[in-house]
Amino acid sequence: MPIDPVNLIIFLVIGAVAGWLAGQIMRGGGFGLLGNIIVGVLGAIVAGWLFAGHIPGGFPIADIISAALGAIILLFVIGLVKRA
Repeated sequence: MPIDPVNLIIFLVIGAVAGWLAGQIMRGGGFGLLGNIIVGVLGAIVAGWLFAGHIPGGFPIADIISAALGAIILLFVIGLVKRA
């Protein structure tokens, strides 16, 4: 099944915003555009696994919040691993 280019762009924008937001909340001022996208997308995957439909709201806001929460959790775990 081919990926719709518009949905891919929306997915990447939400990932970038969520990664930037997570970088602002956790230590650091962001990771650059590509780093923010990667952290946000991985955060969205983590959030999808952990929260699975538990965050109510409209499409972009709920997606950004859940992806940012997942990215924050991801950054927290990475920080724990780096300390050890």
